[in-house]
Amino acid sequence: MSRLAAESVTLAYDRRVIAEDLTVAVPDHSFTVIVGPNACGKSTLLRALSRMLKPTAGAVLLDGSAIDSYPAKQVARTLGLLPQSSVAPDGITVGDLVARGRHPHQGLLRQWSREDERIVAESMAATGVEALADRYVDELSGGQRQRVWIAMALAQQTPLLLLDEPTTYLDIQHQIEVLDLCAELHEEQGRTLVAVLHDLNHAARYATHLIAMRDGRVVAEGAPADVVTAELVERVFGLRCQVIEDPETGTPLVVPAARRSRTATAATAGAARPAGSPAP
Repeated sequence: MSRLAAESVTLAYDRRVIAEDLTVAVPDHSFTVIVGPNACGKSTLLRALSRMLKPTAGAVLLDGSAIDSYPAKQVARTLGLLPQSSVAPDGITVGDLVARGRHPHQGLLRQWSREDERIVAESMAATGVEALADRYVDELSGGQRQRVWIAMALAQQTPLLLLDEPTTYLDIQHQIEVLDLCAELHEEQGRTLVAVLHDLNHAARYATHLIAMRDGRVVAEGAPADVVTAELVERVFGLRCQVIEDPETGTPLVVPAARRSRTATAATAGAARPAGSPAP
């Protein structure tokens, strides 16, 4: 049984239904990536899996029981979330924000400890923000803030980690660094990761399990090599392409079909006409 699953859920905002009768099971110890076009329901599904959005029908299950049946602190010790848009309290430093990831582990009988201090330091080092510890979060660039939020999620030390577009605001170097870090968390620590990504090539490179969505339903899921085909990309994204082997990783690499310029089209048409024939 998967530790985290959605069974026949209907997801809606007020009366606007985003997905209906949707069933998804996240494979344990996988790096699952959800992909699909804008407004297909992928971030909505992630919000439901994290208990931020309650289904109007069906249930999200955590360890076999409805996720909303657990106390909030117990869920927070099992499942961490990096939402798409995070807002830090005014005047909070990087170190203090990352330390908030340890709050679910605090209680009347367990206060702040050296272990908490160590985990916070390691989380900041892993995301490259240790030098920013005394800076105010609202002074940072978008990319720096994103890495701080990831550090806080890491400090939470949950076996399940959900990330909604974790590479937002990051340049290409930091995108790869963040995704490499996610891969290490999955491979070396055995964590189950679920991420929403817009970049299909990043998804194909890093995911062990891929879920492709369109119009609030799952179109295909499985290993990237089985899911990412030219036919699937055109059906889900409406994009004509070729799918080749990534020379670095051997994973699927999507190469969009090139736009033919008017000059090239006219030259091709001219070359195809017999000599002396009138121009069209």
